[in-house]
Amino acid sequence: MASTQSSVPRVSRTALIGFFMGLFSCLLLALDGPAYRLHVWGLQFALLRVIPLALLLGLVALLLSIIGAIRARSGRGLALAGIVFGLIAAGIPLNSLRVALHSPIHDVTTDTVNPPQFSAVLPQRAAVDHANPTDVDPKTTELQKRVYPDIAPVHLAVPPSQAFDHALSTARGMGWEIAATDPTQGRIEATATTFWFGFKDDIVVRITADGSGSRVDMRSLSRIGQSDVGANARRVRDFLGKLSAG
Repeated sequence: MASTQSSVPRVSRTALIGFFMGLFSCLLLALDGPAYRLHVWGLQFALLRVIPLALLLGLVALLLSIIGAIRARSGRGLALAGIVFGLIAAGIPLNSLRVALHSPIHDVTTDTVNPPQFSAVLPQRAAVDHANPTDVDPKTTELQKRVYPDIAPVHLAVPPSQAFDHALSTARGMGWEIAATDPTQGRIEATATTFWFGFKDDIVVRITADGSGSRVDMRSLSRIGQSDVGANARRVRDFLGKLSAG
């Protein structure tokens, strides 16, 4: 007597490859920054090798996972996970590239005519190979006016001494490493460390009297790199926003 056995549909090999390729590309992106910070590999390798590889693998994973989702009779959840991984692995580098092309600068200030100048952090910058100069580049300030027209000084309705205390408290609350403070000159210098790669960006805050209140200017400058992928502008907006709200 013949017996019949029910067959379980196999998971699409295409979907399986897409899933693991997408997962690997996401892990590659996640480990890129920490590996650079731990000196496992250098900056050029991290930016010009790892990220493009993750982008390529993410795109291939996305394509394979879409094909696997269409063809699969079983394991569509695996294919959908591969699509998500592929979107993440390809989307992050592509978005960073888009921002870098839109704002290819690494120096942002609220005062493009007379930007605050650095002093205390200069020795640390001098110790870095290929560090960006602190001299103001007129081309950069003109470009900033076009890409970040909203960046402007903040006016506080308090005297400079009170504005200084508030600014210093805000800077510390943002986790910056304070390099120098000078209440008499209304000056704060600090360094911020980015989360993923640990890049160092230097900050100077200048507080001056403005009628019965105070004017707060700020400058944020990356130590290395031609484009900050919008990090300095975000930092300026975040700091001044918190300062105004407080």
